[in-house]
Amino acid sequence: MKIKYSIFIILVFSIISCQKFLNENLQGIYTSETFYKTPDQALMAINSAYNDLLFNSSDNCIWVYGDVASDDAVKGSLAGDQLDIHYIDQFNVVSSNSELLSIWLRYYDAITRANIVLSHVSAISMDANLKARILGEAKYIRAHMYFYLVNIFGSIPLKLSPPLTQLDINVPKTSVEGIYKQIESDLIDAKAALPVTYSSQDIGRATKGAALGLLAKTYLYEGKYAQVLTTILSIDSLQLYKLMSVYSANFRAATQSNQESLFEIHHLRSQSPGLGNYLNQYFAPRGVSIYQGYAFDAPTQNFINEFEVTDTIADPRLDYSVGRPGKKWINGETFIPSWSQTTYISKKHVQPFSEVPNATADGYLSYVYLRYADILLFKAEALNELGRTAESLIPLNLVRKRARESYLYDNKFPGFGTVPANLLPDVVSTNQENVRTAIRHERRVELGLEFHRFFDLMRYGQQAAESALSNTNFVYAKDRYFPIPLSEQDNNPNLNN
Repeated sequence: MKIKYSIFIILVFSIISCQKFLNENLQGIYTSETFYKTPDQALMAINSAYNDLLFNSSDNCIWVYGDVASDDAVKGSLAGDQLDIHYIDQFNVVSSNSELLSIWLRYYDAITRANIVLSHVSAISMDANLKARILGEAKYIRAHMYFYLVNIFGSIPLKLSPPLTQLDINVPKTSVEGIYKQIESDLIDAKAALPVTYSSQDIGRATKGAALGLLAKTYLYEGKYAQVLTTILSIDSLQLYKLMSVYSANFRAATQSNQESLFEIHHLRSQSPGLGNYLNQYFAPRGVSIYQGYAFDAPTQNFINEFEVTDTIADPRLDYSVGRPGKKWINGETFIPSWSQTTYISKKHVQPFSEVPNATADGYLSYVYLRYADILLFKAEALNELGRTAESLIPLNLVRKRARESYLYDNKFPGFGTVPANLLPDVVSTNQENVRTAIRHERRVELGLEFHRFFDLMRYGQQAAESALSNTNFVYAKDRYFPIPLSEQDNNPNLNN
């Protein structure tokens, strides 16, 4: 996160990396008796908890699960590069796959840091409002990480205290339902404690809107549609969020932290240790020296085909999202097919040379985790599933309206000022199944390459998931969840209970 006075890595957390090697209670240079004494130390502790949300190394490989495991993208890059990602892409996954361990360790590290904050900051003598806010931030971070982990691995250990003893470390698995219950509890607490907005120096921290947005998403994944709508009413009552006029403003450094963003993960360039966004290099064009990119997360033809085309004019979101042959790349040059294995590249996470020279892994573009377009589509889905199909068309068509009206607000379009006839017309059907299909389509093109698609497919169920992934080895009964990493199974005997 970009928090301007942050110190993201401090020695107090050095004990965490040792937890799997010790059989005695953990001790470090600092203890709760010597460190957690002042408001500044409380802030350092919560700032450190944000660190694991960053895309500052390949350890945060959520794109592998959200995109590559779905029908939106393949591994990309060279055939032999990062083979464990390819095995996930094809669902030839064994528990020793390194990508499983990377995400597990990274996200549980964030949970550990949040648990340390929750365990120790309560006792610090400090401003009550600041203390409540810091505890709310910790609960948001813990919920955020558990949301991902439960959707990747299913039943997992629920850790709610610092790893100070073997009992704290070797926790047995909790059911999916139990993990969701804790996520709900944390987010209900967080939304009550977090502020609606922050001053400029604290942009990037979790807000009330972030907690409400993730809570609505949690309810949606659980099929609690009435609670989804109630939570979205609370979001709308804040009167903060609406769609940006131009879709691409959500993926540009100059317009990040905008009115559509409920929660985004900020990055900083030129820091030591590094806090820059490595996706800038991982997803950039391959095979040309000025880019130095790897072209991972390569969009598929199937994804490209999902975008509607009217009289040769494509949904504007296609070229906002994807570099493709014959079109202009982000620096103004013509896109070259050989830059990518699939002849396509994601644009959403790559910055132009005017901002970050030579596609280095030190970008400063935010990753937008949750934006208001997603909230509108949550609302449409919940209304439709509750049988209120006619009402569901209102939020659904707001998303489509913004997309087609790019022609009114982006002067780079030929014919700027006039929306092409019949481009992205409103959905008018009131048949529930037809509208369900329309909402799922809209989620795919609106949120494509933002690391959500695989998780959507899994919650849609067996038929939708197996159909979308029919060109892989995916079988819903065995691949709905990925295996817990082998090293974690070896270290924690309670995982086998």
